[in-house]
Amino acid sequence: MNKFLLAVASIVLGTASAQAADLAAQYTKAPVMAPAYNWTGFYVGGNVGGQWGSADLNTSTIWTPAGYFGASSVPAINAVGAQGVNSSSVTGGFTAGYNWQVNHAVLGLEGDINYFGFKGSATGTALYPCCAPDTFTVNSSVSADWLATIRGRIGFLAAPTWLIYGTGGAAIAEVKGNFNFTDTFIGGATESGTIRDTRVGWTAGVGTEYAFGGGWSLKAEYLYVDLGSVSATSTNLVTFAGTTPSPSNVYTHSVDLKSNIVRVGVNYKFGGPVVARY
Repeated sequence: MNKFLLAVASIVLGTASAQAADLAAQYTKAPVMAPAYNWTGFYVGGNVGGQWGSADLNTSTIWTPAGYFGASSVPAINAVGAQGVNSSSVTGGFTAGYNWQVNHAVLGLEGDINYFGFKGSATGTALYPCCAPDTFTVNSSVSADWLATIRGRIGFLAAPTWLIYGTGGAAIAEVKGNFNFTDTFIGGATESGTIRDTRVGWTAGVGTEYAFGGGWSLKAEYLYVDLGSVSATSTNLVTFAGTTPSPSNVYTHSVDLKSNIVRVGVNYKFGGPVVARY
């Protein structure tokens, strides 16, 4: 009987010891720590893409009793002087910014400067209503070599390393316009005007950015840019083969430039916290 009780006790104690060992193994295993990407930090990068846009170019003048033009000529000149151009080019440049991540939201401030490459020209010729077969011609051109933006960004995380955002702010570019008027009436008349102005307009767009490790990220972005309208006047009309100034015929020239930009880029983020997750 004693031998039987000892055998039963041995079996019970062995079973309990095995269960205790299993429980100890279960509760002493250390959890695996995996780092989660955090977007907070300063970053720099580069981008390349394309722009396509348009500019309204306008040349107009006024009629005065003591002026050079007949009353019917001024509306004709103003109609021909309302010109438009389209432009497309490759763009590219450099970006810098800072992000703040708050839970699943990312707020940021970003600036960039890029080669813009906006360029176009137009010409128009028509008969003088009063004086056919004499004609007049209006030539216009516009260019903007560079574009800078300063924008806020606000986005949300579709995944820890995938950001979708909207952006908007100021757009800055030097807009240059050149205008020229000529005619064939009694030796010819000429007038010219120029515009050179650093414009501050606005821009807005959307984008997405994907972080793939080591602080690096890839982004794709669309921006709409509106640099607004800028104008200048001239009183340098010279008529009758350059012998007679006609300053009373004031000319107004203007440029109104807008563009769309699609680009991709790569950024590198310096520092910033890394949040651990289980």
